[in-house]
Amino acid sequence: REEFMKPLGLTAYRLAKDIGVPVTRVQAIIAERRGISGDTALRLARYFATTPEFWLNMQRDYELETAAEALGSRLDTEVKPRAA
Repeated sequence: REEFMKPLGLTAYRLAKDIGVPVTRVQAIIAERRGISGDTALRLARYFATTPEFWLNMQRDYELETAAEALGSRLDTEVKPRAA
């Protein structure tokens, strides 16, 4: 949203119409209530002249960051490394 929509003055409605998806999908992605699917990644890549991998990598990074924050230090106590 910050990198692509704001500088271009794009609204969720305009982006949704331009890439052929429901506006509710774009709104949910912006609000972080929905992830970027393969379908959406392909559409965004074509529209913004990027790659689908760029969008899926951003989604993956977001999910890992969110999971790490939620799990916090419990990871160290709940999961022990497997002994070699």
